[in-house]
Amino acid sequence: MSDNLTAIIIVFMCVLGPVWITFHYVGKGRTARQLNAQDAAAFEQLAQTAARMESRMATLERILDAEVPGWRNNAAAQGEYYGKMG
Repeated sequence: MSDNLTAIIIVFMCVLGPVWITFHYVGKGRTARQLNAQDAAAFEQLAQTAARMESRMATLERILDAEVPGWRNNAAAQGEYYGKMG
């Protein structure tokens, strides 16, 4: 009886144990890659803030274009403006 139990333990440790551990950590990795509700809400808030900032920058650039026609060239020549991104 003791030999059978030893064989079962060896098979478990050599074959089933590593497979079980591998699947356990693969499942943990998939769970960790997903955003939880709090992270998703923070990401959405950051995306909205970025959209508002982009809109404000576009408005400021339109105002500057209307009031100071060569401001982009002057700023680039002085090294203060690197061009519009996007």
